[in-house]
Amino acid sequence: MARGVLAGMMTGTLVSGLALGTLSVLSGAPGETPPEAVSLEVPAGSGFDLRREDAEADLPETQPAPEAAVVPQVAPPAPDDSAGIGAVETAPAAAPETGDVAALADAPEVAVEGAGVTVESDDPVLPSPQGTPPVVPSSEGAVAVSTDPAQPPAPAPTEESAGLTVPEAAAEGTEATSIFPQEEPAPVLIPDASGSEGVTDMSPEAEAQAEAAPLPEVDTETESAAKTLPALGTIGNRAEGVTTNRLPSVGAPTPDTPETTVDSVAEPQTVEGALARNRVAFDNPEGKPLMAIILMDDGQSPIGIEALQSFPYPLSFAVDVTWPGAAAAAERYHAAGFEVLAMADLPEVARPEDAEVAMQAWFAQVPQAVAVLEGTGTGLQSSREATAQLAPILKESGHGLVMHPSGLNTAQKLIAREGVPSASLFRDFDGQGQNAAAIRRFLDQAAMRADQQEDGVIMLGRLRADTISALLLWGLADRAASVALAPVSAVLQAE
Repeated sequence: MARGVLAGMMTGTLVSGLALGTLSVLSGAPGETPPEAVSLEVPAGSGFDLRREDAEADLPETQPAPEAAVVPQVAPPAPDDSAGIGAVETAPAAAPETGDVAALADAPEVAVEGAGVTVESDDPVLPSPQGTPPVVPSSEGAVAVSTDPAQPPAPAPTEESAGLTVPEAAAEGTEATSIFPQEEPAPVLIPDASGSEGVTDMSPEAEAQAEAAPLPEVDTETESAAKTLPALGTIGNRAEGVTTNRLPSVGAPTPDTPETTVDSVAEPQTVEGALARNRVAFDNPEGKPLMAIILMDDGQSPIGIEALQSFPYPLSFAVDVTWPGAAAAAERYHAAGFEVLAMADLPEVARPEDAEVAMQAWFAQVPQAVAVLEGTGTGLQSSREATAQLAPILKESGHGLVMHPSGLNTAQKLIAREGVPSASLFRDFDGQGQNAAAIRRFLDQAAMRADQQEDGVIMLGRLRADTISALLLWGLADRAASVALAPVSAVLQAE
């Protein structure tokens, strides 16, 4: 039964397929017959139902041009000539009539009645009489010649002769009438003063006698000087203890004065700067290129000072000024014979006065420092004004300066130009955690660079076990023997 059902279904499906295929062939492909046009009914008032007749187009006509208005003619101005001037206008003016000169000579006399004043004409001016010409004598008189000898010229008045002449009676010791009016003597202020201890009388009579007194003979050398000074009255017998004639005079003996020698003059004491005061003695007899190594100590290293004292070559240590133990660490390094640097940073917006205050605090924190090392934070070059203030402060204190390389190292060069011992680091050889092999390679490069320049190089590292081990191994290599490993002060002074 099932077989019959399946057979019937298959037969029905086959028959249906054949029927549909035949029908599709007979009906043709769809779309071959075009659709029939359907006429649309347009409303009566619609514009689509209008039909226009084809006619010739009417071209636009040209419009006539407007007539130009008649421009009024303006008569030109008449030429400027003298044609219209009549003969009367061009005739010369008549000359003025003048009276006769002879008639003017004799003015008529006019008599004014009742006025009492008679007007008369002036008299004519007569010519001046001729002066009598000078009479020239017929012969000149003889010239009178004197045979008497010529008198010598009068001597020029001197200061001695310019004074008043004292009568001869006064010189002979006789009484003479004084030319000065008599005055009462001044009262004696010190009644006990007498004899040689009293005050010389300064009355006019005494002055006259002093002038008349003969002057002592003077040497020829001092004669000219004596003539230039007038004779003056002096005050004698001064009080005891008063020194007179302190000025030197010609011919007077020279008083004995203690001779001042060079040794007796105290030389000013020169104050040494921090670099000269705190540096470690170093000698480079072979003149090798200098190379300095600085190790930063931030207080986190377990390496003690005892392990560093046996190091084969000099090292310099930089302590952070912000570390509380910076002062104690600097004291230990300085006592062990190492040079110390103060490592510090300035704020980015630091002003010049901020830099001055900060540096005073740094030097007080680390008084053993020979120089200032630029820190690895904001550094010392973030503020241009504050960086410019470093030079005068460091020059006054005597500290050196070690800066990180930045571009063309303009800041370091400007500070060095001001006389501050300064230098730029050549390389930070363990800042990125380099191993011992990389550290030794950087040290070899620094030694080669030191051979090429005269002022030496400075390397920067950290106080770590790997760094100390690499430095010990590199010190035994041949490259280390080509340079002189020195403290940082030697390189700063060589710059």
